[in-house]
Amino acid sequence: MLLLRITMLEGRSAEQKAELARAVSAAAAEAFGVPLAEVRLIIQEIPPTHWTVGGTSMAELRRNEPASDGQR
Repeated sequence: MLLLRITMLEGRSAEQKAELARAVSAAAAEAFGVPLAEVRLIIQEIPPTHWTVGGTSMAELRRNEPASDGQR
């Protein structure tokens, strides 16, 4: 059995997380030569208030960034 864990900020759709799970699981199965059924994946989502960069939360950084063109 192979166990993978992805930690990321909250905010992505269920469809995005499902596609990530499919793609990463398939890549890991191929890279390690294990059956796909033996790959386990945990996605842990962290609220922006609990994720900091340089001591500042992502929630605060997002509040202070200029209007985005939708690429983030």
